[in-house]
Amino acid sequence: MNKPVIRKPGSEDPAPDDLEKRLISQALLIRRTEERFLSLFSEGKLNGTVHTCIGQEWVGVAIAAGLGQNDIIVSNHRGHGHFIAWTGDVEGLTAEIMGRATGVCGGKGGSQHLHAPGFFSNGVQGGMVPVAAGLALAQSLHESDGIVVVFVGDGTLGEGVLYETLNLASKWAIPLLIVVENNGYAQSTASTQTLAGSVEARASAFGIPFAESNTWDWRRLLTDAAGSIEQVRTNRAPLLLEIKTYRLKAHSKGDDNRAPEEIGAFVQKDSLTRLLNDEPQWLPPLLSEIDHQVEQAVQLSESAPHCSLPEDLAESDPQTEWQEVHFEQAKISDILYDTFRGLLQSRPDLLMLGEDIEGGYGGAFKVTRDLSELFPSRVRNTPISEAAITGVGAGASMAGFPALVEIMFGDFLSLTFDQLQQHACKFERMYDGKVQVPLILRTPMGGRRGYGPTHSQSIEKHFLGIPGLDVVALNARWSPRRVYQTLCECISHPAVVIENKVLYTRYLDAEPPRGFRVTFSNEPLPCVRISPARGNAAITIFCYGGMLEEAERAVQDLFDDEEVLGEIICPTQLHPLNINPVLHSVRSTGRLLVAEEGPCFAALGSEVAARVAEAGVQLEAFGRLGHNDIVPSSIEAERACLPSARHIARKAMEMIS
Repeated sequence: MNKPVIRKPGSEDPAPDDLEKRLISQALLIRRTEERFLSLFSEGKLNGTVHTCIGQEWVGVAIAAGLGQNDIIVSNHRGHGHFIAWTGDVEGLTAEIMGRATGVCGGKGGSQHLHAPGFFSNGVQGGMVPVAAGLALAQSLHESDGIVVVFVGDGTLGEGVLYETLNLASKWAIPLLIVVENNGYAQSTASTQTLAGSVEARASAFGIPFAESNTWDWRRLLTDAAGSIEQVRTNRAPLLLEIKTYRLKAHSKGDDNRAPEEIGAFVQKDSLTRLLNDEPQWLPPLLSEIDHQVEQAVQLSESAPHCSLPEDLAESDPQTEWQEVHFEQAKISDILYDTFRGLLQSRPDLLMLGEDIEGGYGGAFKVTRDLSELFPSRVRNTPISEAAITGVGAGASMAGFPALVEIMFGDFLSLTFDQLQQHACKFERMYDGKVQVPLILRTPMGGRRGYGPTHSQSIEKHFLGIPGLDVVALNARWSPRRVYQTLCECISHPAVVIENKVLYTRYLDAEPPRGFRVTFSNEPLPCVRISPARGNAAITIFCYGGMLEEAERAVQDLFDDEEVLGEIICPTQLHPLNINPVLHSVRSTGRLLVAEEGPCFAALGSEVAARVAEAGVQLEAFGRLGHNDIVPSSIEAERACLPSARHIARKAMEMIS
């Protein structure tokens, strides 16, 4: 785009030149479109909610005017103006808000969740800021001249992830323009009640340059926005631009408790209102053209089909094929290191992000040792900012740089939940399949190392069932090399990989337990089956991850001490879960024992039991083992309370007896 030539601030020439008239037309198009949205809502033709930017239109217009084709806009719940200024697609926006298949996201996103080339929005306050930083990081890695603009409101200044991202963006010097639309209110609460200090001081705290402007002097705003954009583009570093403004309508639809006198004063101050009241000679034909465009968009949307989601296909129950696969008998931590080294060598687009993963330290379990020296700028230490790390990884992954993000301990995975649940895992479906997020989070999970209550938990159950999220658990039978190679080759949406801490010190098992055979299902991320070499099993033991080692000891003890045969079913992929190997086993044994290291309540074992019941399998006995309390620091107490081979064997005998 050509940069606009703007008149001096304060100029009141009633006859704008062609460029100014085009920008005024954009601002008026935003206003008339949103006014029509409000009327459609009152007519019962819109569902949910509509957050209008009436009074703030010049923000989107000014920013879009200064951007180029390689730039990206990341917006929020009040993003219609940003979207129209960037795309001009009133028809696609209207259809989207009306829930029609012709909408920009097929009617799936609605008002707050919009996507077009170079445009992404989401309705969760602050959560898109690290995603924007990841997109900006990708701009730098692509060696593009593009920048990323992320819009936030003054209410978002209360969100911690914003500050995590400001810190990271400043340290990494990425081309990110943070635009704070300060309209004085966070929904219904005045910022005077919620905002301590100043916006400028927040930027200064992170060494980020600051600029400010307002929407009432729109010509000055155009100049200020163009200058801020140019500074970010030239310096390849972040800048924060605060734009003071005021929304003339309610936060959403009709929820407004502001004083009418206050609103009235800003109505009189608003430049578009003054223009509409003055009604210069050139305005009526322009408004007629705009209103025709808006009404045509409404009519086309009303005649379009409604949004529909594909129906869930009933899961088939095919005969699972089992095969023997042999791996090298090597230390699992060494296999992981060698795998990541190979992937980084073969995939120049792959990034690794995490805390303390650089240099000789190489992460808490030494898996990434020296990789930062071999692949500088692609293996990066990050601040202690799990939410921001995850969001940055998601943004970079969306922009062509798949990210392997290490969360130092699985307990800290809870800090990533919002970025996974509300952002990365929703983008592909929310944006109608037009975006892929090949993000991999890997983290050490579990106890038996004496690390205590906040570094020994197994919390993976909280991530099971999130649509769009694969959850994978390493075990000592299927090579982690195959796991990560498969994910990096095939992944198009986020995955969490659970690496049980005990596995780092173990060798990949090559020999089966005595009297048993080890086979794997014919899946990319297979299920491990350990079954009797001869005879029929009397019980099925379901486990995953590090619990496989305990289950193997248990079936060996049952065989040696009690002459009882058991069969182990251990999936590598926990979600989505292929239940068929379990069904095939329990139809033969009639007994199912699930053993997990974490809490039993609402965990994977509960889902397995429900799926078995849904399949109509009548069990003679069902049992489950887990640990439903904190994990103590005392190593002896920890060993006593976490499910072990002894617990599994004893429970199995109770069920068989």
